[in-house]
Amino acid sequence: MLKKIEQFLKRLLLSFLFISKKRKGRYSSNPVITSNTKVLFVRLNRIGDALVSTPLIDLVKKKTNCKIYVLADKKNHFVFSNNPNIDSVIVFQKGLKGFVSILKFIKNEKIDIIIDLHDDVSTTVTYLFAVSNVKYKFGLNKINSEIYTHTVQRLDSSSNHIIDRILKLSELFGFTYMHDEINIGYYPKDENLSSAKEIIEKKFPEKKFLLGINISAGSDARFWGVERFKEIIELLKKYDIYILLFSDLKDYDKAKSIIDEKFIYPVSKDFDKFVSGVLQVDLLFSPDTSVIHIASMKRIPVFGLYVKYKTQDMIWLPYNTDFDCIVTEEPTLKNITVEEVKKKFIPFIEKHLDAKRSTKL
Repeated sequence: MLKKIEQFLKRLLLSFLFISKKRKGRYSSNPVITSNTKVLFVRLNRIGDALVSTPLIDLVKKKTNCKIYVLADKKNHFVFSNNPNIDSVIVFQKGLKGFVSILKFIKNEKIDIIIDLHDDVSTTVTYLFAVSNVKYKFGLNKINSEIYTHTVQRLDSSSNHIIDRILKLSELFGFTYMHDEINIGYYPKDENLSSAKEIIEKKFPEKKFLLGINISAGSDARFWGVERFKEIIELLKKYDIYILLFSDLKDYDKAKSIIDEKFIYPVSKDFDKFVSGVLQVDLLFSPDTSVIHIASMKRIPVFGLYVKYKTQDMIWLPYNTDFDCIVTEEPTLKNITVEEVKKKFIPFIEKHLDAKRSTKL
């Protein structure tokens, strides 16, 4: 009952905010953006949400050279922290105190433009946009569009990649771009990249094709199963390749049940160290979309396992990268059999093994 009352009050407050903003009207033209313009991008939630937002952020910096701030979540702020195109990253703290703190920051920094990078409606972000005193507020045309001063069409989520949907916001900045300019904007630290290369060279002194298999995902529903991973690895033993397993801390015991510990990349809470290892592989197998997006940075071919449960949205495919996948409409990956994976994955890896051999000739 209390939950229903809370939801009703939220809807009531949002309705009031929409009405009050509607009375103020909108601007008929887009703002002129210079190197002194201060732009605040807002992207809360998870790692993958942050990663798919980075192409727009990097493009805006490249095309306008404005000052860029990012309001992120405690679960994804590190995605933005080493980005040379971002001047400052602010971590959103939940609760009234955190909300007031952000409003003060916006006022003190004299933010010129605030941009909602969310493809769907966030109640928290809607409140923030509605009450913040910023002249220009950009967003996709959604049911909360009255809180923005400028909107662009939200592309159909069933037929357009999430990155392309976010990139629609570039129209409000008045620049164009080429498709091949687009890439995930994550910037690993040099020391972690060097360390990753050393770790892999020590594990695998001989130069061979390196297949990375990531077993972890954001939820247990996307863990494919110890025995299934073991079966796939057994099938791959006939190929002259190395296999390196990636896992997060919670799945480390499962990883040791799948493969000898010496073939597991060192597990760390440091996302940057994990990314640096993934970027060394020649091909990636993964059920996790954030890791798939990371691989796409270097155009590493990807084979993915996807859950598409009760949604018509396009799955979060790697961008500008060769891939294949299996998609289930069940809530977990449990119904995807080894035989199904074998039929699609084996031809996929063989194609890239052949391509790798051809480049050496």
